[in-house]
Amino acid sequence: MAMRFMSKPNKTLRKLPSVDAVLRHPQVVILQELLAPQFLARITREALGKLRQELQDNRSESMTSEQLLAISIERVSKRVRSLTEPGLRKVINATGIILHTGLGRAVFAPETRDRLMEIADGYCNLEMDLESGKRGDRQERVARLLSLLTGGEAACVVNNNAAAVMLVLNTLADRKEVIVSRGELIEIGGSFRLPEIVKKSGARLVEVGTTNKTRASDYAKAITHRTAALMKVHTSNYRIQGFTEDTGLAELSKIGRAHQLPVVHDLGGGILIDLKNFGVPEEPIVEDSIKAGASLITFSGDKIIGGPQAGLIVGDAALIQRVNRNPLMRALRCDKITLSLLEVSLQLFLKPNEIQDRHPVLRMLSEPLESVQQRALAIASKLRDMRDFEIVVDKSTAEAGSGALPVEALPSYAVGIRSEKFSDTTLAARLRRTEPPVIAYTRNRWLWLDARTIHPMEIDKLVGAFATLQEA
Repeated sequence: MAMRFMSKPNKTLRKLPSVDAVLRHPQVVILQELLAPQFLARITREALGKLRQELQDNRSESMTSEQLLAISIERVSKRVRSLTEPGLRKVINATGIILHTGLGRAVFAPETRDRLMEIADGYCNLEMDLESGKRGDRQERVARLLSLLTGGEAACVVNNNAAAVMLVLNTLADRKEVIVSRGELIEIGGSFRLPEIVKKSGARLVEVGTTNKTRASDYAKAITHRTAALMKVHTSNYRIQGFTEDTGLAELSKIGRAHQLPVVHDLGGGILIDLKNFGVPEEPIVEDSIKAGASLITFSGDKIIGGPQAGLIVGDAALIQRVNRNPLMRALRCDKITLSLLEVSLQLFLKPNEIQDRHPVLRMLSEPLESVQQRALAIASKLRDMRDFEIVVDKSTAEAGSGALPVEALPSYAVGIRSEKFSDTTLAARLRRTEPPVIAYTRNRWLWLDARTIHPMEIDKLVGAFATLQEA
């Protein structure tokens, strides 16, 4: 005869407050100023349901009714704050990573910020020709600038560079083949890989050569009647060095012309001017790709260019026209905010002799080391006035970030901080919760603030954040 065992009832579950009891509590009633009662009730039911499940799983009977009510109120309040307070907040970047993807990449120039406020405050002529009063092309203004700055016959814009690559390949090589070197099958942030993007575009990837050597003959031998395009990818987030051989873009373009095949050059970051003029090592310029014979070039708008997230496509006018006619363009196109901010960001490059002072990304990349050191010393001087902190200033290494200038370390200076009250990781976590949040890094049990990415106007706010830690 089978025996049945009855589980012991969890007495703590009986002590859980009701939804009404939580909603009637003064600390919860005041939350009705932040959101409607029906949403507050829904959040309360969810919080109590989750707490009930936790009690069932843990089978704890040590909590009182008062404790459970307090936990419920705290969870409801925390959830309401997370829904009603801004999720995106301005932070102080003390990591030394100039184009930090987690922190929004490029810092906008003052002109770009001003345009954002102007366009957001009312209507704009996104798709209207003000001269004729008829419908216009939303990309026309940005396309003209891109053509002028790169030498491309035409241009268009989508919402990021991965979308630009996918759209171009879908236009040129849907259900056909695109040839790429094995040494250029990159992976970008978020574990997205070029082969996966090619597959989603509808094209079939044909790999040629080896990881470290791909010759012109490898491309030529792989061309068949199914080939629709040749593709070269700038390894913007890594370098292969040593025993290597690469087929240059000009040589690949020559093969493309001989077989009447378009050549696509994915630059990733995309640079419009020679960075050597700013003391930054050489990187490929978009205009050079045009001169080398690339049919279409794809690159990002929110890296070295310093604009909003966008994927830019420049090159042959007939091919750009085909890209614009692709139905995917409507799914991937940019809105008024992106296009207006990109326009201003590109306009800065029309006066390259003045851009260093007006362009935050280029300013941080090229700022003299002595200037960075002085800012680090200024930060350290202010922090030394506080108790509980041991302060040092030491040489550090900053970087461009986001796959730009991958092997180029930028010499910098950082302020090291050690606390009597907190460990380095605890100090970093507490700084992320200050106002404004400070994003630092830890190394060898010290917390570090790299001065290259800290704006002079942020120093007082940075010191204020540390002052709040003393009060805790």
